[in-house]
Amino acid sequence: MEIKEYVALRKEALKQQVRALPRAPHLVIIQANDNPASDAYIRGKLKDSAEIEARATLLKFDPSISEDDLLAEIEKVNHDPDVDGLIVQLPLPSHISEEKVKSAVAPEKDVDGFHPLTTFDPCTPKGIVDYLTASGFSFQGANAVVLGRSNIVGKPMAKMLLKKNCNVTVLHSKTTEEDKAFYIHHADLIVVAIGRLGFLDGRYDYKPSAYIVDVGINRGEDGKLHGDAVPGLPVTLQTPVPGGVGLLTRLALIENLVIAAKHE
Repeated sequence: MEIKEYVALRKEALKQQVRALPRAPHLVIIQANDNPASDAYIRGKLKDSAEIEARATLLKFDPSISEDDLLAEIEKVNHDPDVDGLIVQLPLPSHISEEKVKSAVAPEKDVDGFHPLTTFDPCTPKGIVDYLTASGFSFQGANAVVLGRSNIVGKPMAKMLLKKNCNVTVLHSKTTEEDKAFYIHHADLIVVAIGRLGFLDGRYDYKPSAYIVDVGINRGEDGKLHGDAVPGLPVTLQTPVPGGVGLLTRLALIENLVIAAKHE
């Protein structure tokens, strides 16, 4: 199933769940940057919330806000019984600790899935696993390769695939080219999240039955967005960029929001 069709069906199901709740779920987004990419992400999250008939509030602060003041604003939202989910849009200004901010969000409202004690799955890995499940991918005993070891995607992705009983190999900048070629050749699933335009290309051999999930978003010389994999690789399924993992990540966020509201 195409990602756009899958997301539309999931949103319709979520809307029905929202209508059955005593009140609409409420998402608060805290932003303390002037980043055009962040602005675009937030517009998408506000649109998604409206489409499932949830409420969303943006609290935008000047990037000069102090760390203490930002933490105080997070604490206010933590204690607001009208709020089900809270996310703090990254990146943060350089004088504010990302780790402190992630740990400051109440775990029961951490719909991004970043808090060490959160009960929610991180949005990008959750969105990917749910979509692969709907697409018929069999995780049990599958050879999964994760390219990249970031705290946002690579590490939580590997952890979630282990929970799904995959054999997981994480490849990174220190992995030899020979080893990369070996593991990619034997992979049933490849998740690439390294931020290098067209890194996965024709120099590697792929299983025809393999699935490639492209998390990369890179601006090409043509001014357009491109993934970490060149399009049209000889595999069973390859997610597009744009219109791929970004939509799955946003879907997972509003799914987590509805779960949080139900727990409330």
